[in-house]
Amino acid sequence: MRTIHSRATRGAGFLLALSGIISLSACSALINQHENTSNSSPEVQNTQSFESRKPAPSPNVSIEQSPEYQAKRAVSSMSLEEQVGQLIMAPLNVTDDPAAFNSVITQYHIGSALLLGNWNGGITQVEQATHSLQSYAPAGRQLLIASDQEGGQVQHLQGSGFDRIPGGTIQGRMTTAALRSSAQRWGSQLKTAGVNVNLAPVLDTVQTVSRQSNAPVGALNRDFGLDANGNGEHGIAFIQGMADAGVSTSIKHYPGLGAVTGNTDFTEHGIEDSTTSFDGEEISAFTDALSAEPAMVMMSLATYTRLDPTNPAAFSATIIDNLRDRHGFNGVITSDSLSAAALDGTSPDQLGVRFIEAGGDLACIGASSYVEPVVQGLIARAKKDKAFAAKIHRSATRVMTLKYSVDLAR
Repeated sequence: MRTIHSRATRGAGFLLALSGIISLSACSALINQHENTSNSSPEVQNTQSFESRKPAPSPNVSIEQSPEYQAKRAVSSMSLEEQVGQLIMAPLNVTDDPAAFNSVITQYHIGSALLLGNWNGGITQVEQATHSLQSYAPAGRQLLIASDQEGGQVQHLQGSGFDRIPGGTIQGRMTTAALRSSAQRWGSQLKTAGVNVNLAPVLDTVQTVSRQSNAPVGALNRDFGLDANGNGEHGIAFIQGMADAGVSTSIKHYPGLGAVTGNTDFTEHGIEDSTTSFDGEEISAFTDALSAEPAMVMMSLATYTRLDPTNPAAFSATIIDNLRDRHGFNGVITSDSLSAAALDGTSPDQLGVRFIEAGGDLACIGASSYVEPVVQGLIARAKKDKAFAAKIHRSATRVMTLKYSVDLAR
């Protein structure tokens, strides 16, 4: 079965020369695949701990050579429009012509791309597309290119050269050592194909509702299927394995979708969480996984009444500040798709504004028709609000810091 969400076209004048676009609604868009194992059978044992192999920072790197310093210098030389472009992750569906993205980059200075749909042509097909995308990027400022390569029912990139990645609950039965090794192999395949960000792992903990009633995660076996501690340990293993292969990760969907019934991709109903607290089990897997230093944290589109009853997490300064101030996360905070059904009550030109205003950095967009209004909304607000323009500058610096740290900027 294949789940596709068709979005109404908004924002006339968008430059992609595409007609009849069928857009997937999320940066974690759901493409149902068969639940099966990868090409090599995973070792299924009890969870085992292991030490990080993260290399120590080089003592020979000067301040001027640090990613943070280089990013600040680069962003200071950018126009407002260029800074805004670094805050946008625009979609490329498998049915789209990658050449159309050239105009998107030229007009809107887009800094990141999201591969959506059933890419069944293997590594060769994906590599051809990513090579084209990178050729359109300005010199010294390449694209972050992402996809949802979770495994199981959410694996966009398939075919020759890509393992069929097992679903999350099967990964949860692997030892952490085996999962890290497998994630490194899966990451190496992404790296070869030119994909440098995996929008995974899913760290939602399903425990206060039944798995089948938890539409976004449990019913699809996207999570590791463990308690919060086990989910955190396996999340760390997945993050580190991808990092071993040179691929960045985004843990999702903070602060967790394990206690809702509705899928934010497709509905505005059943997406209010009255259980999750900042010190509870539902959020602790994310807290644990932050120790592995994922490049990104993806914000949920659900509303958490015990944390901020008036805003979905992606628009909540209270929830984002918890990540920044309490946990010291200085990486990129990305949204789940701003074109998802959960946000239908917000005008498209205000989606990015609300996200950046709350403290987010990288606006993930699943529907092409939303790119122009999101960009224009950000620019319009920044031109009349110096404090908001300063937030755009800070967020662009975070995105560029990531790019310098993974050799996507020079």
